[in-house]
Amino acid sequence: MSDESRPVVVIGGGQSGLAAARAVRQTGLRPLVLEAGPRAAGSWPDYYDSLTLFSPARYSGMPGMPFPGDPDHYPGRDDVAAYLESYAASLDVEIRTGSRVEAVERAENAGFVVRTADGGSIEAGAVVAASGSFGNPVQPTLPGREDFSGEVLHVAAYRGPKPYAGKRVVVVGGGNSAVQVGHELAEVATVRLATRQPVWFVPQVHGGHDLHHWLEVTGFDALPPAWLARFVDRTLVLDTGSYQEAITSGRLTRRRMFTAFTPDGVRWPDGTPEQADVVIFATGYRPHLEYLRPLGALDAAGAPRHAGGVSVTHPGLVYVGLEFQRSFASNTLRGAAHDAAYVASPLAAYVRGAAGLLSA
Repeated sequence: MSDESRPVVVIGGGQSGLAAARAVRQTGLRPLVLEAGPRAAGSWPDYYDSLTLFSPARYSGMPGMPFPGDPDHYPGRDDVAAYLESYAASLDVEIRTGSRVEAVERAENAGFVVRTADGGSIEAGAVVAASGSFGNPVQPTLPGREDFSGEVLHVAAYRGPKPYAGKRVVVVGGGNSAVQVGHELAEVATVRLATRQPVWFVPQVHGGHDLHHWLEVTGFDALPPAWLARFVDRTLVLDTGSYQEAITSGRLTRRRMFTAFTPDGVRWPDGTPEQADVVIFATGYRPHLEYLRPLGALDAAGAPRHAGGVSVTHPGLVYVGLEFQRSFASNTLRGAAHDAAYVASPLAAYVRGAAGLLSA
């Protein structure tokens, strides 16, 4: 079987995987999308109920299909999931939901063998790893956690404030998710926001335009990661005014990150203990790529070894949707397609080159 007759297996059916499928199809190759979940919407259906995009609809569409509704509205979780399903249906590519990839291995001659959780295997001419990071949440290791009698969870498992009404909650993290979750919990619970440094609020709207307008017109959105480090040294929190006001008014209290758990709460840096019923870590995610470990494509920390999304260890393996893969917008709805188009070219060259060698 020549490599051109094998599908290009795209692992992940969210925004990055769908963008990759479109880009692969445009090269004349045949993509096969494998999505672990029941819907071609990636991790979006699993986010917390109130999640709202930080970019308005006009900046949240993917190539060939504008995001529906008022261009200036901020779509919610369910809006995005429904949009991605519609987008998937418009691509006319094969998408297999409920197909969790367990391992990717090198084939004997060229290409790859993709092994799935149901015991199946697929011969692939090339592989696009577009599985995102939601399945690999990060929680710091802190002293005393094993003795803490309350509930500890990552924001990945949080859905809404109702179960926490009347409780004492510590939300850990200084990014958008931490602030958004802390803000909504403050309506029903006593909340402390624990961060390592002060929260850096950026106005969502400036000069009558959403921040994403200015990112686009200034070219900041497309800056390579090395340049981004010169401008951004901490996490930005987009704010229409309500988040910062909540902290200023005391409805949401921010404290410097606690140093340890106690049996009934946490201990702050000044040594003061405070009772807590729940600790929610909104401390980010790492790429969910363990299925590539048998291939040897990851470093010791589990991070992909790549340049701009193209594997430096295995020709024919590319990535889409890594944070800061090629720009500030790389792992967003508006940015995934640019990276997908970039990696599709060397991927197609590999597949056609390998096909020529196999048929020679």
